[in-house]
Amino acid sequence: MIRWLKTFRDMLKVFILFTGFTILFYYAIIWVNSEYEDLHRYDHPEGAALKVTNMVDNEEESLINRLMFFFDNGE
Repeated sequence: MIRWLKTFRDMLKVFILFTGFTILFYYAIIWVNSEYEDLHRYDHPEGAALKVTNMVDNEEESLINRLMFFFDNGE
């Protein structure tokens, strides 16, 4: 009988710890979400930003050049 009570007590401790850490993790995720929710990722850049792409008239030549650039540099 005493062994059964010790086992039940240990199971209750594990349950309380699991529940507590689950609630802590849940509120941590909510906190991180609220921190990044107000972050405006797509604002126009400030300062001396440059446009890094050019328009190419011939699309086939552009595709071949881009493919060769990918094979040469791996990017």
